[in-house]
Amino acid sequence: MAVKFSINKINGLGQSEFVRVIGPVFEHSPWIAEQTYVQQPFAGLGNLHHALCETVKGSGEEKQLALIRAHPDLVGKLALAGKLTRESTNEQASAGLDKLSPEEISLFENQNAAYKNKFGFPFIICARLNKKEAILQGFESRLKHSREQEIPAALSEIFKIAELRLRDLIFD
Repeated sequence: MAVKFSINKINGLGQSEFVRVIGPVFEHSPWIAEQTYVQQPFAGLGNLHHALCETVKGSGEEKQLALIRAHPDLVGKLALAGKLTRESTNEQASAGLDKLSPEEISLFENQNAAYKNKFGFPFIICARLNKKEAILQGFESRLKHSREQEIPAALSEIFKIAELRLRDLIFD
């Protein structure tokens, strides 16, 4: 089990330590923690999560798209090669995505390709809150969205992922 921090300990961290600890909450996007650090002290986990999400919301579409694109494909090449972050590996496994048949892997690869071709970024869903059937249904329903609908949908899922990752790090 990983070390958990109190919110007081998080508030007492210097910026580089804060970014080291909180940065991985958002996949390959430490800039969010860097920009949110100045808002210390945080009243609790919920307040910290809200501040981090507000940093993303206020960052503009270009940075939001970079955040979305920083996420790996579900059952993608990185997952199949065992090269995901520890967090992503555990999250995909919690949805059963590490135990797929070759046919299911092919289905995920096809859905990933269709989604990326339409939107220009990977499909994101909070795997810890879903199983493979729900994820596949998510592909089907979200492929019907416009890009204008899908960017906020992807960010909403990223915010769910971030909250769960914060709960893994902080006891409140």
